[in-house]
Amino acid sequence: MKKLIAIYSRYQEIINYLIVGILTTLVSLGTYYLCVYTFLDPNSAIQLQLANIISWLAACTFAYFTNRSFVFKSKNENVAGEASKFFLSRIGTLLMDMFIMFIGCTLLGFSDKIVKILVQVVVTIGNYVLSKLLVFNK
Repeated sequence: MKKLIAIYSRYQEIINYLIVGILTTLVSLGTYYLCVYTFLDPNSAIQLQLANIISWLAACTFAYFTNRSFVFKSKNENVAGEASKFFLSRIGTLLMDMFIMFIGCTLLGFSDKIVKILVQVVVTIGNYVLSKLLVFNK
């Protein structure tokens, strides 16, 4: 047990980010699937991207608050400025997400459900790097 505590202490930020990343992915996928199964048609390129943007907004909002408090333990009093940097840094990965979804689903005809899951892996890695370097840097 002491070894596990030592490992967690050493890699706490990365472990916490992975936990929050999984939860954020669930928020993103849940929101996306809710959109495409209820009111948006993923076979329409525009509606596919709209579902993507809605899921990004939900996931990004969730991610900001959980990353701020649980992962990076930010004490920055300028929450509005920090949140702005967070959302702006995530626009880059949103564009990457939209591009991959467009190529995979619209041009190549792959299942949007499968492509969306694969995109989440790429986006999670990019988001960690941007959060660490640009938003929650100490």
